[in-house]
Amino acid sequence: MRKLIVYILFVSVIMSQACKKKEEETQQPAADTVAVAKASVTKAPFGKLPDGQEVSVYTLKNKNGVELQVINYGAIVTSLKTPDKNGVLEDIVLGFDSLQGYLTPAPYFGAIVGRYGNRIGKGKFKLDGKEYTLAQNNNGQHLHGGLKGFDKVFWNIEEVPASEGVALKLTYQSKDMEEGYPGNLSVEAIYTLTDNNEWKIDYKATTDKKTIVNVTQHSYFNLTGNVKRDILDHQLVLQSDKLVPVDKVLIPTGELKDVTNTPFDFRNAAAIGARINDKDQQIQLGGGYDHCWVLSSKDSVKLAASVYEPVSGRYMEVYTTEPGIQFYSGNFLDGSLTGKGGVVYKHRYGLCLETEHFPDSPNKPEFPSVVLNPGETYSTQTTYKFTTK
Repeated sequence: MRKLIVYILFVSVIMSQACKKKEEETQQPAADTVAVAKASVTKAPFGKLPDGQEVSVYTLKNKNGVELQVINYGAIVTSLKTPDKNGVLEDIVLGFDSLQGYLTPAPYFGAIVGRYGNRIGKGKFKLDGKEYTLAQNNNGQHLHGGLKGFDKVFWNIEEVPASEGVALKLTYQSKDMEEGYPGNLSVEAIYTLTDNNEWKIDYKATTDKKTIVNVTQHSYFNLTGNVKRDILDHQLVLQSDKLVPVDKVLIPTGELKDVTNTPFDFRNAAAIGARINDKDQQIQLGGGYDHCWVLSSKDSVKLAASVYEPVSGRYMEVYTTEPGIQFYSGNFLDGSLTGKGGVVYKHRYGLCLETEHFPDSPNKPEFPSVVLNPGETYSTQTTYKFTTK
């Protein structure tokens, strides 16, 4: 009888504890519904340059899990993972799995380009009557800073505080007459990944001699995620009513052309591939889209462009302080490069939206000036914002 009483008491205690635990579980939401990921910055090795200098990859992650990776070499963004409409995180920029890919001839994947992004006619310009000669590295023209522009140099990187997410400060000292440019130029770029799923880039530069500056970011985007197909079905909007037309070597003619009734009118959303093979002369010259658009808004920070990929639902907006934006439709990608995950980058597998001053501005006094004087600070900002719809 005593054993029976003890047994009954034991069972009662066990049942009481089980009921209490179940009650507590029903009163508290599941952990994954209340947990908030913490933004972070981590660093890891990414290989060595031919001179033995070690390159690191820095991974910025916001509280939503969006992830941006950048390396010291070229200030290159090697990966940018954003969610699709179902919340699946995938990489939306072209690049390589290892440093070696970036050391071979590649089309500026993910890099900061400068000292002058885009083209300068015949690689020559004048300042105060003195002519400067730069490398002619693109059909007799100067492109993206020359033979060893900002995309092919080592940048110092350090984590810096950010009120709205996590950030890195990237700095580079460009010496007087490097690639033919006058002045010792101190360049700074701050990459911020905000908790609002924005990638903000703040550029600054100062010089000790009169020079020219036009720095931009050259990431190739493909919003399908992990590059599943070309970008021709992406829906593009450009907030512009004027184009900067070019000649046969893609140097601006100096005029600004109304986009009305042309394949360059993206004021309303249109598929990139809808008119890319049009017989328009400018389309023929560029082999597709490889042109600068004049941004219509005069606001200091303005919406310049947006891109929507219908299958994934990814939607990207581009805001900038710059007067123009170069839209490049990946015309020179030809299947000769194998990128991340073994993906072959075929024709038009990526698009670029480079916020900038107009090409060949040093030789076009009617264009907004790109001259930087001692005592002045070059300062621009561009933001890529990622959502879904």
